[in-house]
Amino acid sequence: MKQIRFGKTECMVSRIAFGGIPIQRLSTEDAVKVVRGTAELGINFIDTANGYSDSEEKIGLAVKEMPRDTLVLASKSTARDKKTFLEHLDLSLKRLGVDYLDIYQLHAVSSEDVYDAVFREGGAFEGLMEAVKAGKVRFPAFSSHSVPLSLRIMREGKFAAVQLPFNYIDDEAAKEAIPLAKELDMGFIAMKPFGGGLLSDAGVSIRYLSQFDSIVPDPGIEKLSEIEEIVRIIESGEAFSEADAEEVERVRKELGSRWCHRCDYCQPCPQKIGISMVLNVESFMKRMPYKRTSAMAGQGMEMAKTCTECRACVKKCPYDLDIPELIKEKLMLWEKYVSEHS
Repeated sequence: MKQIRFGKTECMVSRIAFGGIPIQRLSTEDAVKVVRGTAELGINFIDTANGYSDSEEKIGLAVKEMPRDTLVLASKSTARDKKTFLEHLDLSLKRLGVDYLDIYQLHAVSSEDVYDAVFREGGAFEGLMEAVKAGKVRFPAFSSHSVPLSLRIMREGKFAAVQLPFNYIDDEAAKEAIPLAKELDMGFIAMKPFGGGLLSDAGVSIRYLSQFDSIVPDPGIEKLSEIEEIVRIIESGEAFSEADAEEVERVRKELGSRWCHRCDYCQPCPQKIGISMVLNVESFMKRMPYKRTSAMAGQGMEMAKTCTECRACVKKCPYDLDIPELIKEKLMLWEKYVSEHS
């Protein structure tokens, strides 16, 4: 597997990373087989998070016999204060069975409120800097769903790497964030390279992303056959073609009026509905165990039932989504999903 330099970290990482969300749904034995099989394919970059239930523990079991210096391990914490952040980090280290993490991320810094919380005195960023000084983390990073906020954070010069959603539908990062990361010599992890499970053609998705030579896509992997297919596509060296571009345009037209970009310009909702969560619930359903999905989204989906179709959100949406209609559709999918697991 070809490797690339991951920005100023100087880490040499595989052209594709292993995303640790879906292995939550596997038995420990099956998860270990998938992680080890992935490593045997030459993939040395593994990314997970403290909040992904037992993902860290399963990865830890899988990599415990591997030479530590052959791996680039990344994880994340949603903590907003220093104390909780350091507790999360120590738990990540214990679960993964390692003394340090190559990359540790402030997770989902996607709003001004979160930004203020993590960077205030006693905030999570202080904990991250303390961890770097102590040698528990080699390189500080952050993840976000907001490109505008991320651009500001990147320019502040505090981080070695950034993780943002990026695929051929959710492509906002291509215009400024990816070029800026390259200019600042920051590593760039492309979150949700398959749109959280909604883009089905791996070939088109990977060939599109391969045009950006400085990024590392981070697909969530549940089956060894999935990563084997991705590796075959990468190693074929096949370029993004005219036929691929036509397929991208077809899918963009199909999903363009139905794709929530999580910008949250539709907020606040008079009914206090978390609109972007509701419109993206299908991604949770496809990637996470039922219990975790239910815990994360159940209350929000109940709130969605209070939608009055006032259409205040529609007026504010820059993508002209018919949000009330989409909420109805997602509620129908949710109710079917719940009934199948009850």
